[in-house]
Amino acid sequence: MCFHSKQSKAATEVENRFKAKIDKIALFQPKENINGFDFALNPIIIDEQPEIITHYNWGLIPSWSKDEEIKKLTLNARIETVTEKPFFRNVVNQRCLVIANGFYEWQWHDTKGKNKSKFEIGLENEKLFAFAGLYSKWQNPATGEEKNTYTIVTIEANPLMAEIHNIKKRMPIILRPEDEQKWLQHDPIQKFAYPYEVKLVAKNLNFGSLF
Repeated sequence: MCFHSKQSKAATEVENRFKAKIDKIALFQPKENINGFDFALNPIIIDEQPEIITHYNWGLIPSWSKDEEIKKLTLNARIETVTEKPFFRNVVNQRCLVIANGFYEWQWHDTKGKNKSKFEIGLENEKLFAFAGLYSKWQNPATGEEKNTYTIVTIEANPLMAEIHNIKKRMPIILRPEDEQKWLQHDPIQKFAYPYEVKLVAKNLNFGSLF
């Protein structure tokens, strides 16, 4: 799965990489560690406005939800079941790019995860990339408050990630640059299922070694 990521690049670099402008620069805050369970605002690009970088909360809240509690279960969406799950099936064609330059996973050394190593994974030289995401626009029925949220789509782990994420053996979809617009333009979602992948590098943060 993917619950911890990073986006540590400056605004200008992000805008240049994605050929888009940040709509509210005051919200843009580079972060070395983004914990999904903080449900924070993070930079994304939605299909309706590919020329704009905006900020949505991580943890998708479906439009029909009565409250926000569901977001604890929707940080990720499994590509194999995304068209079936009530959380996600209505937003399969509400696509977004989730901007990042790394994510974190833990390799377990025992069955209970008491002894584990933390890895940082991404592209060479910490280049920017986009996770494949889905988004939702939700209105709180009790207060009328509007909230925009997203989830990151995951696939079966490739050999590198299966060695690191050695319990659940999942990984987020990191889009190839040439496929980012295809994702936004609603190419069939199963085209991005495993073995779709890009070349990743991983650093063991406990020992400083690279995979």
